[in-house]
Amino acid sequence: MQPLKIGLLGLGVVGSGTWKTLTQNREEIRRRVGRALEITKVAVRDIDKARALLGDQVEITQDGLALVQDPEIDIVVELVGGDTVALDWMLEAIRQGKHVVTANKALLANHGNEVFAEAKTHDVMVAYEGAVAGGIPIIKAIREGLAANQIEWIAGIINGTTNFILSEMRNRGLAFDEVLTQAQALGYAEADPTFDIEGVDAAHKLALLAAVAFGIPVQFDKVYTEGIANLAPEDIEHADKLGYRIKLLGLTRHSDQGIELRVHPTLIPHDCLLSNVEGAMNAVLVQGDVVGPTLYYGQGAGDMPTASAVVADLVDVARQHQAHPDSRVPYLAFQPDAMSDTPVLPMDEVASAYYLRLRVHDKPGVLSDISRLLADSHISIGSMFQQPYGDEQADIIFLTHTAKEGDVDAAINHIRALPFVLSEVTRLRVEELI
Repeated sequence: MQPLKIGLLGLGVVGSGTWKTLTQNREEIRRRVGRALEITKVAVRDIDKARALLGDQVEITQDGLALVQDPEIDIVVELVGGDTVALDWMLEAIRQGKHVVTANKALLANHGNEVFAEAKTHDVMVAYEGAVAGGIPIIKAIREGLAANQIEWIAGIINGTTNFILSEMRNRGLAFDEVLTQAQALGYAEADPTFDIEGVDAAHKLALLAAVAFGIPVQFDKVYTEGIANLAPEDIEHADKLGYRIKLLGLTRHSDQGIELRVHPTLIPHDCLLSNVEGAMNAVLVQGDVVGPTLYYGQGAGDMPTASAVVADLVDVARQHQAHPDSRVPYLAFQPDAMSDTPVLPMDEVASAYYLRLRVHDKPGVLSDISRLLADSHISIGSMFQQPYGDEQADIIFLTHTAKEGDVDAAINHIRALPFVLSEVTRLRVEELI
């Protein structure tokens, strides 16, 4: 069988890893597929740098559009990032009848519905395992391995940068800014870390996971997103004393009321496997109605882990290359005419348990007044402790039972107005994940 010819857009960290993987495992991949997979053309900005890696084996160009229009190319691998020119090239490749493999979560989170619709029109495949959780095959696991199940919920640590920061804050007692600087020095965080620390990167990935799990359109614009920049070391310490660790969690849950889509710092019990995921690692916990909980753990970023996912997608595309389009695995796990219109719940309708911390004048009646306001908003207190702070002041920490976000917001607004409250109310959500 003739080799399948691959055009590679971008030769950065993941692109270089993809080249190395296809080269070092060439024979193993041929044995799996039944034919060779060969990168025959690469589009890059710096031709000399690319030539130093690729030698004379591959045609190198600066014209990405010419690459995707090349009739000799069977599969286009998009690894340039962003959602401007990358989107244009991806759509043109699809219109040229070429299959596409990408690790571009931002592009698919923002434009996935358009991309998948165009691919359906032209009977080509779009594969994107590398877009979520790096080397962890979570898309394939949900889309295929758990196809017998109704997925009930997914909870994931899906951003390694924030997990590294939170691990260091907890283990070393450091402030956020100090650990962020360390993460940048180690290469875990970008010079502009906004997408990571504000939860946007995790929200991109969660939008894709929810679409695959529940058969809904990709709806990144409806993901509630809250980052970790304002997280204080004392909250990590208090959580630890209460038997929890704080993680930036991506959570999507299907209920009779709708679908939850949220990314935020979350208290998770010490004995939950997710709470023990440390450093820059990723992990995703999936609850199916038949199988129960399944956990997927591994490196969520980096050249070789993500390249592993990209090449696995190439293998899948190669295996299904000649299959009838109706026999292929749907892009979002469900057949396009069977997608669900289940609404995404607004955040004020989402129910969770809560951790609340506030500083007050330490005097009689304070606890009773705050407890009354919580009760008036239909919030039941699960536990509470008080820690002295300076002269005649104290920090009060509450753990609540499950309550609606809107009710908690209302209670916080009333508590802020009390004359003896000396700080903003820190509010974090608590998930038992059982």
